[in-house]
Amino acid sequence: METTELLKKVRHIEIKARGLSRNIFAGEYHSAFKGRGMAFSEVREYQYGDDMRDVDWNVTARYNRPYVKIFEEERELTVMLLIDVSKSLTFGTRTMIKRDMVAEIAATLAFSAIQNNDKIGVIFFSDEVEKFIPPKKGRKHILFIIREILGFEPEKSGTDIGLALRYMTNAIKKRCTAFLISDFIDTEDYKQALRIGNRKHDVVAIQVYDHLSTELKPVGLMKVRDPETGADMWIDTSSNKVRNHYRTWWDKRQTEMNNTFRQSRVDSVSVSTEDDYVKSLLQLFKQKR
Repeated sequence: METTELLKKVRHIEIKARGLSRNIFAGEYHSAFKGRGMAFSEVREYQYGDDMRDVDWNVTARYNRPYVKIFEEERELTVMLLIDVSKSLTFGTRTMIKRDMVAEIAATLAFSAIQNNDKIGVIFFSDEVEKFIPPKKGRKHILFIIREILGFEPEKSGTDIGLALRYMTNAIKKRCTAFLISDFIDTEDYKQALRIGNRKHDVVAIQVYDHLSTELKPVGLMKVRDPETGADMWIDTSSNKVRNHYRTWWDKRQTEMNNTFRQSRVDSVSVSTEDDYVKSLLQLFKQKR
């Protein structure tokens, strides 16, 4: 993408995302994610009515009288965007390609985070971690992130969600909210990595898909290519058997993905490239309140 075209796109997405995050998301985002953590502040002597579960037994033993731990709500949040940049995201039909929607969603979440004075970082991943941007604050940092989201060119084409989750779990020591944005087309098993990642952090899964990928239209012989492997294949879409088999495969895949989210206690939402992602994200935020 040329520099002039990239700058125009950055400006367009900044205006749109900033307006959405300011007018629509800010309140819901704040309610859903702020104050979810509690940080240790100090100890003081036990007072009548204090919760016995807050007793600091080490200090109590040292001074021979009961002391309790005092916690304060963490007002600052660290937000991580785990962004799938694999080749399967380049697919799209009537409205936009999946990668463009991923960029808009990520930009909107970034502006929402920065308006709440949160730190934000990014992990771009394919079947390897392509780039890690450590969490920081500030408009300059946000614009850098958005330029990377729009202009980033991955070196690899595959997908390894588990690898990205393990990298985040090791790299980010303080508890964070992590938005995992992907089409979740992954041949690797990421269940364990998702479960462990969500135990340490607060992982939110956002699936972006194209409506055409949910079923085949009867248009006769069609040559399809797997964007991640480059393999070509001819299929007869006029065959009811072929179309039914494909639909069954898609439904099974979605069921398995949603079961993985549920078993890992991960909040999730699926957004089609033809959908209004604003409504989908608002629904997700309300679900987390």
